[in-house]
Amino acid sequence: MLAVCYPRCGTCKKAVKWLEDNNIEYTYRDIKLDNPSEEELRKWHAMSGLPLKKFFNTSGLLYKEMKLKDKLPEMSEDEMFRLLAGDGLLVKRPIAVADDKVLVGFREAEWEAFFKQ
Repeated sequence: MLAVCYPRCGTCKKAVKWLEDNNIEYTYRDIKLDNPSEEELRKWHAMSGLPLKKFFNTSGLLYKEMKLKDKLPEMSEDEMFRLLAGDGLLVKRPIAVADDKVLVGFREAEWEAFFKQ
């Protein structure tokens, strides 16, 4: 299982603690140092079943500085993928990637269901 996180993110810290508390083996990937590629993001988006907007870190400073709330509705998916692949801090985290499933963000009940199947 791949855990894509940002070390300074409190939600990521909770997710990693949850993984460790539940003895789930994972590979940690720092999203700032190793940003997901456009190809990875496309694959994860398809696996997640989520709208692409859910992959944006809407509470992040960069998202707000770029005024993406107003710009995203006018952008094509290709433009959104390029934007996400350009800076890891625009991507919502943590992202859990396991086999053919992807979770974006950390909600304990979702992770419980995801990993306990």
